[in-house]
Amino acid sequence: MTTDPTIAADPRQKIDAYLTVSGVAAQTPRVVPLTGDASDRRYFRILLQDAPSIVLSLYAAPFTFESLSFVNVARLFAQMPVPIPTVLGHADELGVLALQDLGDVTLQAHLGAATPTEHSALYREAVSLIATMQTRGAELASDAYLPYGIAFDVEKLTWELDFFTRHFVEAYRGVTIPAESRTALQEEFAVLVRTLAAEPRVLCHRDYHSRNLMLHEGRLYIIDFQDARMGPDTYDLVSLLRDSYVDLPEQTVSELMAYFLALKGVRETEQTFRERFHLMALQRNLKALGTFGYQTTARRNPVYIQYIPRTLRYVRDNLEGLPQFGRLRELLAAHVEEFR
Repeated sequence: MTTDPTIAADPRQKIDAYLTVSGVAAQTPRVVPLTGDASDRRYFRILLQDAPSIVLSLYAAPFTFESLSFVNVARLFAQMPVPIPTVLGHADELGVLALQDLGDVTLQAHLGAATPTEHSALYREAVSLIATMQTRGAELASDAYLPYGIAFDVEKLTWELDFFTRHFVEAYRGVTIPAESRTALQEEFAVLVRTLAAEPRVLCHRDYHSRNLMLHEGRLYIIDFQDARMGPDTYDLVSLLRDSYVDLPEQTVSELMAYFLALKGVRETEQTFRERFHLMALQRNLKALGTFGYQTTARRNPVYIQYIPRTLRYVRDNLEGLPQFGRLRELLAAHVEEFR
């Protein structure tokens, strides 16, 4: 199939072209735009008269289906198995991927209507999925799957903290960091990064939070997993329990940590695990602030501003709980008043 360049650049024309070549156009479908994520992909729901709706994921450029990281990781996850959306079709030259429609109810959206019992059950289910990914991920390790060749190593973790400095402190807050302070900050970041990068690595989703867990037919489904990689066993748990989009009571966080350790059969005290959890949370939430700053200033997308105060609070709390990083807190507080 050869695609007209004007079609490849126009979302609606891409959709119409896909519906035609897939035979779906004959069902007079209705196209409904969906809220996207922080990527450059766009999503549309296709409502059909006599069949279940589907979701089209529109990539910014043509792709080769077999080379897509989403497809590669989906095949890995399907073997575990953990619940993920089914791939229903694709059009490489159009940059279109057709997926099972899981509906609109994210874990974040459902929590407002959930009873305490339902809330607890959903989070235990989410934690159990992390344990499955880690345990089965170790058993299925193979060079055939992309996540086993990339990791949260020194380079990646450092890049993310530099991203925070550039896009949150400098771009979003408008702070000019003197050269001496920048060097001192990088030295403190290096200590944090080396500690995290030295931990034993497990398979990580990489963005495991309440907006990437969909409630569909009574169970949680995992989405947005294409960037899975190897990293500390605390990474996905931090993403879930120190979620920029949801507040969880500290008692709930402690109970879910204990549940995770029981599922994994880890012979580690909760105190030791909690310290490693705080270290990971510090790095990840600084990175999240960088993402929110980037989306606001570079992408002109203000939707993430509302999540900045909670994330700042997480970082402040983590710094208070990690006295060995007192110097880092001083350096950050000089430029971000919420850390003072």
